[in-house]
Amino acid sequence: MRGVKELLDLSGRRAMVSGGAGHIALAAEEALVELGARVAILDRDEPACRERVRQLERIRAGAAVSVPCDLLDERQTRGAAQSAAAELGGVDILIHCAFYSGTAPGDPGRLETRTVAEWDKAIRVNLTAAFVLVQEVRQELAASGHGSVILVSSTYGVSGPVMGLYAGTDMVNEPDYAATKGGLIQLARYFATTLAPRVRVNVVSPGGVARGQPEAFVRRYKERTPLQRMAVEEDLKGAFAFLAGDASAYVTGTNLLVDGGWTAW
Repeated sequence: MRGVKELLDLSGRRAMVSGGAGHIALAAEEALVELGARVAILDRDEPACRERVRQLERIRAGAAVSVPCDLLDERQTRGAAQSAAAELGGVDILIHCAFYSGTAPGDPGRLETRTVAEWDKAIRVNLTAAFVLVQEVRQELAASGHGSVILVSSTYGVSGPVMGLYAGTDMVNEPDYAATKGGLIQLARYFATTLAPRVRVNVVSPGGVARGQPEAFVRRYKERTPLQRMAVEEDLKGAFAFLAGDASAYVTGTNLLVDGGWTAW
């Protein structure tokens, strides 16, 4: 029987992370790099991609590569997946962290003002891109012998929004956010059954992550959360480490909630 350290070891494994310049992506990428993996950063913000590579290479030289990509564009998305697989020499791990939260003029994201154009963009980035990326590298994942896909959803993929949290603030909860995050959970179940037994597919669903939100929002959020605090990115590293490698070799089709007990009420 292998020890826990060996089960968590990702030495030599190759990972793609979409939305790779984001905050939650950083938790995933640091966890993977610290455990020995090499990571391709997919994000439409090319300077941010390069900066993220520099961050990760402070942990280990040669740990990351930048693959700029606009997930709104199917051709770019497929091309980036192919480029990342070629650069890495294959793909063992795919993590989809990207999400679209548009605030186009006249569309602040509320139900009553949300435009179909912004809704469609959110569907494209949050949900369709996950489908395209998995479709594009499914053979590499299967061939790796360690294929693991992790889709990043949210507590709002399994429960309705508590709109009172946002009262008196400029914050919103877009209807497409809930729809796409719930869709990712069901998409993961589809992939888990159709790509088995060579590829495992799971979901990480974070709760609210502290990022300088208004004081009133933070207070209300803490009051409703059993652990009485918002998450920080570090809280997510263990979930990604577990689901990425052999420590979760018999886990597929599951949704791991990292929410401080938010959904336990």
